[in-house]
Amino acid sequence: MSKNKDMLGEEQSGPLMADVARLAGVAISTVSRALANPGRVNEKTRAKIDAAAKQLGYTPNAMARGLRVGKSNIIMIVLPGSLYYGASQVIPQVLQSINKSLIQDGYNLMIANLGRDEISERHILDLAFGGTVRGAIILSSKLPEVDGRSLANAGLPIVSMLLDMSDAGLPSVVTNDREAVRDVTADLIRLGHRRFLYLAGPEGNYHDVERYGGVVEALEAAGLSEAAVVRSGGKLDYQHGFDIGLKSADDFAALTEKPTAVIATSDDMAISFMSQMQHMGLKIPDDLSIVSFDGSPVCAFCSPPLSTIEQPVEDMGQAAVALLLAAIGQAEKQSAVCKVIRSRLILRESMAVPKNEA
Repeated sequence: MSKNKDMLGEEQSGPLMADVARLAGVAISTVSRALANPGRVNEKTRAKIDAAAKQLGYTPNAMARGLRVGKSNIIMIVLPGSLYYGASQVIPQVLQSINKSLIQDGYNLMIANLGRDEISERHILDLAFGGTVRGAIILSSKLPEVDGRSLANAGLPIVSMLLDMSDAGLPSVVTNDREAVRDVTADLIRLGHRRFLYLAGPEGNYHDVERYGGVVEALEAAGLSEAAVVRSGGKLDYQHGFDIGLKSADDFAALTEKPTAVIATSDDMAISFMSQMQHMGLKIPDDLSIVSFDGSPVCAFCSPPLSTIEQPVEDMGQAAVALLLAAIGQAEKQSAVCKVIRSRLILRESMAVPKNEA
């Protein structure tokens, strides 16, 4: 099929913007405005344009548009659902680190979404395909995709953070979830713990798979079976960490043989769980040791102070920005890498030798 240019100077094969405008019964300028600045077009008109574009299989050439309007200095960050979804309380710290690094290089950060419903997904894709942004960092989640449009096809450099997507061709920055949890589980075993309760994130979630895998590996290395750990949770997203902790407290109370150590996969889970244990009359760590994951500052002010695996969010944010800017500066796409930045255990008073372990 021959290549044509539409009114934006976009060279492409297939349907043109004019074709979308004709089918939708609107002016070409309205189509252009709807794709580049969706908020400036009323919902009814935008729905007609979306339907026409979908029917024709029209996709704007974001890279060509970027050349026409000038190179944007805006980097879009795509959240997994809310400021706390997917990686608990570390998300605000990640945003601060990324923003600081981008400003130093002359770029501005745009938060593309505070939800991942269909409307939010469309908005993210409109920003990407409309030439508004220069690149994207996606946090702890898969790429948005609606009606055959995917962020992967927007012609933008993209870096994944807190989720390894290097196999899918995206440069990624993660921490050593599995190793960190394996090491702290081994520490608990050395203290004498033999029965564990694991407070889980959603089943199949990257973080939960890695962290639970670390628990099982530590048990196997110590000659213990997976039966030594009881899983609680697995149904709710990390966004609902406090609720997971409360439900896990009920699960703990129902157990005949009580664990002596708890491994929570987010600080929120551990905090609400520990509060419930204390309401039940248990003493931490005399009756039950607790350790969590994230490294939120609030852990230092719990009673007792909570041991937690601290994610290196500032270093991770800097690394994600460095990978993205390198991708922006490359004439050709390079092979995707996964950069692993190690977490560290902050040992506090919530972990101790078990007093009632046989």
